[in-house]
Amino acid sequence: STGAVKMQPKAEELKFVTKNDGYVHIHPSSVNYQTRHFESPYLVYHEKIKTSRVFIRDCSMVSVYPLVLLGGGQVHVQLLKGSFVISLDDGWIRFVAASHQVAELVKELRCELDQLLQDKIKNPSMDLCMCPRGSRIIGMIVKLVTTQ
Repeated sequence: STGAVKMQPKAEELKFVTKNDGYVHIHPSSVNYQTRHFESPYLVYHEKIKTSRVFIRDCSMVSVYPLVLLGGGQVHVQLLKGSFVISLDDGWIRFVAASHQVAELVKELRCELDQLLQDKIKNPSMDLCMCPRGSRIIGMIVKLVTTQ
């Protein structure tokens, strides 16, 4: 009958926001240029260029837990308007946690992963899967990311 049907944006209309550059677009030569919908609103990219506007290339969608666990900067947990928020990059990226316990567990898992990676750098021959601590941390991360 009548009414409007929500349409996916055209490739050239799709834009993302970066902390330093504001709006950026996926470069037409990128494999993801024709992708009109991403399950997660977050992308990681390798290259950023400016021609007629700022473009990103070599980008991939990333979901919340990999971003929190492997992204740069410190993870902080704070209470904002009754919700527990996990923030990255001095508050630039924020996620609402299901509870304070979940937020603290994710933050602690990130700290454990960071320490495990530092231990591995100091001792490259260390087998992360054979040491009990390493295998527990890796197992928990795999479970968290695959059941997200």
